[in-house]
Amino acid sequence: MTQDLLLTIDNGSQSVRALIFDLQGNLLSGIRKPIATYSFPQPGWVEQDPELYWQLVCGACQELWAAPGGAALRQRIAGVAVTTKRSTVINVDAHGKPLRPAITWMDQRRTPGVKPVGGLWGLAFRLSGMSETVAYLQAEAEANWLMKYQPEVWQATHKYLLLSGFLTHRLTGRFVDSYACQAAYIPFDYKNLCWANKFDWRWQAVPMRPAMLPDLYPPAAPLGEITSQAAEATGIPVGLPVIAAAADKACEAIGAGCYESHIGCLSYGSAATINTIHQRYIEVIPLIPPYAAAIPGAHSLEIQIFRGFWMVSWFRDEFAHFEQQVAQARGLPPEALFDDLINRVPPGSMGLVLQPYWAPGLKQPGPEAKGAVIGFGDIHTRAHLYRAILEGLAYALRDGKERTEKRSGAPITELRVAGGGSQSDAAMQITADVFGLPAARPHLLEASGLGAAIDLAVGLKLHPDFGTAIRAMTRISRVFEPDPRASAIYDGLYQRVYQQLYKRLKPLYEEIREITGYPDRS
Repeated sequence: MTQDLLLTIDNGSQSVRALIFDLQGNLLSGIRKPIATYSFPQPGWVEQDPELYWQLVCGACQELWAAPGGAALRQRIAGVAVTTKRSTVINVDAHGKPLRPAITWMDQRRTPGVKPVGGLWGLAFRLSGMSETVAYLQAEAEANWLMKYQPEVWQATHKYLLLSGFLTHRLTGRFVDSYACQAAYIPFDYKNLCWANKFDWRWQAVPMRPAMLPDLYPPAAPLGEITSQAAEATGIPVGLPVIAAAADKACEAIGAGCYESHIGCLSYGSAATINTIHQRYIEVIPLIPPYAAAIPGAHSLEIQIFRGFWMVSWFRDEFAHFEQQVAQARGLPPEALFDDLINRVPPGSMGLVLQPYWAPGLKQPGPEAKGAVIGFGDIHTRAHLYRAILEGLAYALRDGKERTEKRSGAPITELRVAGGGSQSDAAMQITADVFGLPAARPHLLEASGLGAAIDLAVGLKLHPDFGTAIRAMTRISRVFEPDPRASAIYDGLYQRVYQQLYKRLKPLYEEIREITGYPDRS
């Protein structure tokens, strides 16, 4: 039987998915296993049992084969690729057994009193005014917290892995990973796409033994083969090749058809981002590197709104009790009713403007930042607030677009919008209107899984190169054209109000931080 199908494992923040694609980018079968709960040991801490991730991978795969036609599809699988959420770290022993719960990307613990980077690097950072930025990075690094507060775990750690490396080890028995999955506070050289050299400042900022880190390979390179143990647990045929892919946002970009620098990929997920793929290494914000793209040698310039479309969940839980009741009675998710809220309100939300910094940033916004909503009047309702949330996210991402264009010198002339938020027609129209550009929805919601399948197809030589694979496997389902009247309103609010907000409010954010101690300065 011909082996011409592609199996991808996509482990996100809300679910684990096992997906089968053909070489034309059609999703033939898929199983989604929700991640029902996380652990919150202290306020702001977010952990997860790594074994749960593996159990969900196994369960999703086994359900694929048990579904009607699943056994026949299984026989045609040519290989496997893994894409996961970023910045989720796992300490394991020599056998790959987790030593403690995974610290997820949503975790906000910080480590006070980390030894500053010294020597010539320290002097350079002081002269350039970057010392606070480096100190912030050190305080954010999970490894520094583990070294300080759980030294016994750190000493027992054989490998310090990201979630992608953990799952790859479970599948292949090898401590290997794609370099395009390395998005965390670790000594990774984002410019040269490898572990940093021994003189690099990153080894001072996050000190660890190089042997604790996995071997890295480029996207589309072989990582190993499915072991007999993994085959028994997952039902994936033993011996199938496992091919390197990339982290979820990088895979999402190519899965949405964005592989040229003039195409911007907006991701409307738990974190909202705008990404463009470039061959050159460009720091849109100084000292904040671009991540590795899902295409070997390329870089993904990214601006992130940390809480992003999590704000939709926040709104649902705090303000949408009526929609929750109606949705439950109809057997729908509450978000399915939110477009009705948006459509009650005109563009610009009658002057209600939201700055979506519900979590502090690093440089723009800075660590003192907070969210803000201005322009309230007695006419405003929760519908206005909900529309203002989506408009505020679009404003922030438009700002990211303009920063990217300024630094790269490459105009962004097309938009693709992926992630769960892209399924809202109202959100898509707001995006087109705020950016003043057509906003295209890809043909599949599962863009990150499809991106991993593209890496897999190229790695297995089922498509000869990335350009061919992306053209064959991606396409647009619908384009939302900007409305000139709405765009004019948004342009005025963006230029004359939103763009002024952060610099006007920053001194007040600093005062709030000084008075309350939040966000922490450690």
